[in-house]
Amino acid sequence: MATLSARAERWPLAQAFVISRGAKTEAEVVVAEIVDGAHRGRGECVPYARYGETVEGVIGQVEGLRPRLEAGLGRGELQDLLPAGAARNAVDCALWDLAAKRAGVRAWTLAGRTRLDPVKTCFTISLGPPEAMAEAARENARRPMLKLKIGGPDDLDGVAAVRAAAPRSRLIVDANEALDFDDLRRLAPEFARLEVKLLEQPLPVGQDGELEGYQSPVPLCADESLHTRAELAACARRYRLMNIKLDKAGGLTEALALAADARALGIGVMVGCMVATSLSMAPALIPAQGAEVVDLDGPLLLAKDREPGLSIVGSLIEPPPPELWG
Repeated sequence: MATLSARAERWPLAQAFVISRGAKTEAEVVVAEIVDGAHRGRGECVPYARYGETVEGVIGQVEGLRPRLEAGLGRGELQDLLPAGAARNAVDCALWDLAAKRAGVRAWTLAGRTRLDPVKTCFTISLGPPEAMAEAARENARRPMLKLKIGGPDDLDGVAAVRAAAPRSRLIVDANEALDFDDLRRLAPEFARLEVKLLEQPLPVGQDGELEGYQSPVPLCADESLHTRAELAACARRYRLMNIKLDKAGGLTEALALAADARALGIGVMVGCMVATSLSMAPALIPAQGAEVVDLDGPLLLAKDREPGLSIVGSLIEPPPPELWG
């Protein structure tokens, strides 16, 4: 009989991670673990206050599944038992990991892939004074893609500073809902002039209906507005790319379905993450195959990752070892 447990972990960051909603100095994660005889499956999630989640609440949701898990809970049934979010993500990924261990194959084989290729990830530059953002960009100027955070309409100088410090890197700007539509129309041509390749979630959720019919000079990507396939049709009218995160989607199962449906609609796929360890990133490498943008730099932001972790050389992430996940 399988047993289910959940625990909270704290992982210090190499330096403060700052976005428009605030700063953090550690990653708070919840790890779900399912043990079935000699086999163990794990999944990691990040409870996110923006979505009303807490560490204690997520642990409670996971542990509430224990009777169902002991009775043979599967991934399909899980989708109906918990809403999309961190708790479902941790359990879903643990079930994928356990299934791979039981079958003696890699998780991507169960997902219908013959192999998993390495991917290149963005590296995130936190919000700060322009000179601090420029220094961080200069230290990472050899990376192929940098993603920088802005906190409002007055942060154009920070974008310009990063562009000057890393002239060869592709740039993504992530507003985390910090602009209004007038800000966007004013700033988008300036972002285009600075060769920004993508702008994530410029407007708050609930206000991005204003984007319908707007021809942005910089491609727009949905993040907070997109969690599951339920929001896909609306987002497809407003954005050219979708940022799929397993914590938002509620696990690998929904993330794979969401990526497939987005591609069927001709929408570009970005696969992103919360700040977390390699255990969170490993399952996301499966939907990241063929994605236009990969942003799985969580382990690069930590003071120390778990062992074993992902092998990341520069910005290139190798497939996970089975001891880590899948």
